Amino acid sequence: MSFEIRILNSQDVGLMRGLIGVFAKAFGDSQTYLGSRPSDAYLSDLLGKSHFIAIVATIHELIVGGLVAYQLDKFEQDRREIYIYDLAVDEGYRRRGIATATIEALRAETARRDAYVIFVQADLNDAPAIALYEKLGVKETAHHFDILPRSSTSRQRDD
Repeated sequence: MSFEIRILNSQDVGLMRGLIGVFAKAFGDSQTYLGSRPSDAYLSDLLGKSHFIAIVATIHELIVGGLVAYQLDKFEQDRREIYIYDLAVDEGYRRRGIATATIEALRAETARRDAYVIFVQADLNDAPAIALYEKLGVKETAHHFDILPRSSTSRQRDD
């Protein structure tokens, strides 16, 4: 069964909502992805921003996978890099080259934007994602830290 790959624009709010649903199901995280849905106007505005990239894979209008990425404009040189924030394929459509095809579409978009690299993180226990990314790129080991914003109502320690 063949699939189509498409880069979304500000008119593709319905497709973006479908992709969010794929992420919710694939990551088993309905609360994050579906618990507080953004408005159509918000999604249209986001899809129209130059730093936001959303790519979907469809089979007969059904969204079966995709990715979202962000362009980061660097300060130390006149260059850009692309960060894959989320990538997922519906479980029933995996092992058909869909994830690789979405990354290949992003590679073409990265070249069009004259960005010099795409980077992505994978959880240490996500063997399928690690295998995919190792097939396409060079692995670098790093630590990931979440730093919460300072809240005027919460007590935080200054070290």
